[in-house]
Amino acid sequence: MKKKVLTAASLAALSGLAAVALASCGKTWHKPVAPEYNASVSDGGKVVNVKVWNDEFINLFEKYYPNAQIVTAGEVYKITVDGNEVTVKFSMTPNKDNAYQNALDQSLSKQSTAAADDKVDMFLFEADYALKYVNTNYTVDVKDLGITDNDIKDMYKYTKDIATANGHLKGLSWQATPGLFAYRTDIADEVLGTHDPVEVQAKLSDWTKFDAVAKQMKDKNYAMLSGYDDAYRVYSNNTSSPLVDVNTGKIKIDQKLKDWIKQTKDYSDKGYNNKTSLWDNEWAKQQTIQGNTFGFFYSTWGINFTLKGNALTPEDGPNLNGKWRVVEGPASYYWGGTWMAAANGTDNKKEVAAIMKNFTCNKDVMKRITEETLDYTNNKPAMDELAESTTFGPENCQFLGGQNHIALFAKSAEKIDLKNISAWDQGINEKLQEAMKDYFAGKVTEEKAWENFDTKIAATYPELMGREK
Repeated sequence: MKKKVLTAASLAALSGLAAVALASCGKTWHKPVAPEYNASVSDGGKVVNVKVWNDEFINLFEKYYPNAQIVTAGEVYKITVDGNEVTVKFSMTPNKDNAYQNALDQSLSKQSTAAADDKVDMFLFEADYALKYVNTNYTVDVKDLGITDNDIKDMYKYTKDIATANGHLKGLSWQATPGLFAYRTDIADEVLGTHDPVEVQAKLSDWTKFDAVAKQMKDKNYAMLSGYDDAYRVYSNNTSSPLVDVNTGKIKIDQKLKDWIKQTKDYSDKGYNNKTSLWDNEWAKQQTIQGNTFGFFYSTWGINFTLKGNALTPEDGPNLNGKWRVVEGPASYYWGGTWMAAANGTDNKKEVAAIMKNFTCNKDVMKRITEETLDYTNNKPAMDELAESTTFGPENCQFLGGQNHIALFAKSAEKIDLKNISAWDQGINEKLQEAMKDYFAGKVTEEKAWENFDTKIAATYPELMGREK
């Protein structure tokens, strides 16, 4: 039988990790080692190429970058930095199934030979795969762009920790992403007798209480959660160890993830959820006035970017505007976040620095983003001001009935700890949720679901050594 040989370089080049050798008798794991830092940035380029996976940052850029001129909305813009006009061109690839990373990896692998106007100058990454790029020479220290310690002093510490490798800070985020539980006031009034956030939080302050309320909801023909994935991040972000042991290459399934599986199976069997899947049409519909779901776990971007959009549908008829509130829920957690990184080899050093500084170091811009979009931005003084404001909620948060949710986010943001992230989190999180859905739906046994998970992971991350059992 002809054996396919994967070289160390082919497996490790794009992740910056140490080689994983595949021999005919099996795999050998070598602990990941970040390469020696080597940066090359320059000026003079005429096109700033930016890689993204959705239009969130494009929309922010169009509205909040000073004097950005639209050439093609959602794709091409003109900006002027130090008197020089350049073109900013966005390239978007969806995130699902690692598609964005695969496209980005392909572009970065050609960086050294790409024509000047085709080079990747800046790209975005998420927490779930931050280490994959931070621990490589595809990203550069922000100091090499001229961004100083004083510029970044007001950022939340965790947002800098996640993007730091061997003392080099290689990405900046305009967001901090603590999570909350958003719930419908009309359902709360009917089932719990109150929608006051203080009283509702008292009824949801731990998982035992949360489960008890789920039964109350079911008894009144409401679902506590929409579907299989809704509580996943609350559990996965409270694990005691990383998903991958870098010393062995083995996937470790923490007890918190087992607790999520147990709870979700229980909710699915008892009718405590609507058996939807994250991002599908029925899941989104459950956030509209047509839904019967009590609440959703959402971080900052989810409340303003997803829940609000769904809940205000239809725009010209009865909807859920003003009928949502937020509480801390049974556990602190975070979900997501977006970082900007300068690509090694960029020939638009000044322009990339200007873009990054505008969205992550400019207090006025960041405060304005929060006031106008309800997102939670990565500037502690600005967020503290809004958290203490008596006018921000009533004036800016009609969607939440005038509640100042920033005060809750500010409390939760300080608790975020990313010490347990790994470079493989996106794929493992996605494949675990995918594999368990057939079990939750009663189509396969739990044992078979785990077998399916193992198969999916082997295809997604062939370098890993499988699941620790």
